[in-house]
Amino acid sequence: MFDYVILTDSGSDLTVEQAKELDISLIDLSLLVEGGEPRKNRDVDVKGFYGLLREKKSASTAAVNIQDFLAAMSECVDAGKDVLYIGFSSGLSSTFSAGYNAAQELAEAHPDRKIYAVDTLCASLGQGLIVYLAAKMRLEGKSIEEVRDFVEQNKLNLCHWFTVDDLFFLKRGGRVSAATAVVGTMLGIKPVMHVDNAGKLIKVTTARGRRASIDALAAKIGETGIDPANQTMFICHGDCIEDAEYLAEKIKKDYGVKEVVIGYTGVVIGSHSGPGTLALFYLGTER
Repeated sequence: MFDYVILTDSGSDLTVEQAKELDISLIDLSLLVEGGEPRKNRDVDVKGFYGLLREKKSASTAAVNIQDFLAAMSECVDAGKDVLYIGFSSGLSSTFSAGYNAAQELAEAHPDRKIYAVDTLCASLGQGLIVYLAAKMRLEGKSIEEVRDFVEQNKLNLCHWFTVDDLFFLKRGGRVSAATAVVGTMLGIKPVMHVDNAGKLIKVTTARGRRASIDALAAKIGETGIDPANQTMFICHGDCIEDAEYLAEKIKKDYGVKEVVIGYTGVVIGSHSGPGTLALFYLGTER
């Protein structure tokens, strides 16, 4: 048994099964569809969620509140464990703020325990990848401070490259103008975006056509990837598994990547980016 718990939130897009495999604790954000009752992330069928988006249903997410974090962290502390919370980017959600405040409150109440919170400035399976690497370090016997410091020192080397298939979801979120969405859709122009050093999702460039936009994601490994053949890379998709598999095969062929984990873009990012979202995550020289 480990003497500390790694806690993350569902902004990481790790599944319940992956969390169990990594032996980490996962705290859920909530989803609201068409203003209905909030549902915990783990209770949402992700494929069904994308079906609702395709039907033009509106969806939004609610950050975890401090009481949820206090309950999860207190359970660990009461069991005699220290806690390392590795959280969703503060540039995209207030979730980390709630987790940080809970950690501070508990640290004051339990000075004999180590309770840390790290803002990853990461999102989706970018956050998931750095949590995965942290869990692997713990398995190797690294201390809570060593894992915390690794996350702090490497989070701005965690590259997040995204593209989307439907510009109107970005328009709805205010990331592109209505005119850009209309013209881009007519011309088949796809944005290539990333999560920057402030933890915000921004557009960097564009590509003409879906396949070109996917190839542009892969090309980023050649520009910034650190020893691609010897690292695990994550890919997430908004219910477009064929595109994810194409990207996985391309990076294996072009850069010798041996291990690729594919998962869904979850409800947090997916509610803003829509079906057809595709993202690639890896360690690089810079974001």
